Amino acid sequence: MKKVILLALCFALVSSLAFSAKFSPTLLKLSAAPTVQYDFTGKPLEIPVTVSGTNALVWFFVYTKDQAAKIAPVQNGFMGWHYVSKIDTCVFMSAPFNFSKGSNTVTWNGKDQDGGIVPAGTYTYYMWAYDAMGAKTPVCKFMYLYYQTAQYQELDTSGKPLANPIFYNKTQRWIIGNDPADSTLIETCAVTLPTGWAKGDNLWMDQKDFNYVFQGVKNSEAQTMGITRWKWTPNGDAVQVTDFGEDGYALFNSQCDSHSPIINSDSNYLYTADQGYHNPDGVSNFYIFDFAGTKIAELDMMEWWADPADLEGNGQMIGGPDTQDIRNGMVFLNCHCSCLNQMVDPMAWLDSGDTVDFYKWSNSNGDYVLDHNSSPTDPKPWVCNDYNIGPYKYNISPDANLFSIVPSYDMGAVSFGMLAPDGTGVGYLAYAGETAGFKLGSAFIDSGTPFDGIYTDNNSIGGTEVVVYTTNETRGTWFIGHDSIKGVLTSNPVSVEEAAPAAFAVAQNSPNPFNPTTTINFTIPEASNVTVDIFNVAGQKIDTVASDFMSAGSHSVTWNASTYSAGVYFYTVKSGSFSKTMKMTLLK
Repeated sequence: MKKVILLALCFALVSSLAFSAKFSPTLLKLSAAPTVQYDFTGKPLEIPVTVSGTNALVWFFVYTKDQAAKIAPVQNGFMGWHYVSKIDTCVFMSAPFNFSKGSNTVTWNGKDQDGGIVPAGTYTYYMWAYDAMGAKTPVCKFMYLYYQTAQYQELDTSGKPLANPIFYNKTQRWIIGNDPADSTLIETCAVTLPTGWAKGDNLWMDQKDFNYVFQGVKNSEAQTMGITRWKWTPNGDAVQVTDFGEDGYALFNSQCDSHSPIINSDSNYLYTADQGYHNPDGVSNFYIFDFAGTKIAELDMMEWWADPADLEGNGQMIGGPDTQDIRNGMVFLNCHCSCLNQMVDPMAWLDSGDTVDFYKWSNSNGDYVLDHNSSPTDPKPWVCNDYNIGPYKYNISPDANLFSIVPSYDMGAVSFGMLAPDGTGVGYLAYAGETAGFKLGSAFIDSGTPFDGIYTDNNSIGGTEVVVYTTNETRGTWFIGHDSIKGVLTSNPVSVEEAAPAAFAVAQNSPNPFNPTTTINFTIPEASNVTVDIFNVAGQKIDTVASDFMSAGSHSVTWNASTYSAGVYFYTVKSGSFSKTMKMTLLK
């Protein structure tokens, strides 16, 4: 009888382990030559590209290079939908390539979007990819994106990628890599405001000290909005920092529309905005505060976000913005109630005082990507500021190369609209298994972490229909593979060093020692099958990190050792006839 009980306990333990696993995604990665020589005569160009991790839908772009200073403000296109200022711009955008894992080829005929031969010179090329065919991976079954109520912290306070990014909202934190089904791993903290004050839609972690957060607030009776700073108390109550701003509040006058201010920041300043899209006399302002709570600058954005013609056309006077995100110092703005999407540069505006340097690009009605009332049957033709029609855009998120995605609800079985680095509309895209259900949010982690990719709500990948604004919401966040790379196209002679690496090389893993993830960087002189294997001190192979055909050039892979014991390990990189083994140390 004792043996039976013991066997039952052992089986229960094994079963629990089998159904409990940390989140460890398969990353999608692209690899191509960093510099490509091309004579720009209009003959076909072929660029070898290696896809690893998952299959991929890939777009190819050609952009001007180092011409931003010469590009004065330009607004053109149908209905003037596209505005750019002091930013390199798109020359060519391909249709998507459907690539499988392994060796593939991007082809280009050397012509621009209008069919003319692109002049000889030097250009930037981009490739952008996501997994449109594979199954999604659960990240966390208890927290989700909606109206930017949740954020991702990808970098540490020194600006280096976190081994495990932090997913957080107004009351919770989640370490990405945790078991998606283990609710006990959620860390909570409550921000409680005095009577008369309401919390904003998001928290923003203090980029200088993760023990502190910034909370947007509003006081409708006082017609005031602002920012507060709090000490985050794990599984406790947050404590307000009273020497921030004036008596704990960094405020600005506001008509206090339905949403409190969204906050984001870099290591320089805090950024926020207000809007009044429910009010014909509303405002649209952008604010910059320092980390002490002092207002540094205020910019009236009504020239972009207000339109009397829309009000006369049975839309709204004000279109936002009420959502925003930040990457590489650029702030991205949009609103569910407007066709407008925008990228701005706050630091350039502070340096020059000229709004020409602030507004980098704007994408509004006219290109049929994220447009409002663009159908011939719409009763309010081309009215941009309209919160009664889709696409309802509940957030905007840029990747490392400043491609941005916007969830697009009420557009059928599509997941998001995509915009290129100068705001060029790429189109509407869908995750595998997409439905016409609610689209709460999609966002990038893209800082060189072991978890880089797209993160989206449960419903956007075909989950149970969400009943918004009730307690019946189906929660959850899921992962989809994504990558984007850039290189140089040039008619100038390319040296051997630029065209391909001269030798096989394997770098020391970083970080080392590590816990639990580390990155292995290596360079191969020619395209070949590559394996990266992990061995213990007894010489036994315990894991294979990579086994793919890869193109010549530099590559990186990440080993997640969360299931292994502390100690010394070895990694071996093999490429064709080349092989090298190096030692690393795992700490626990």
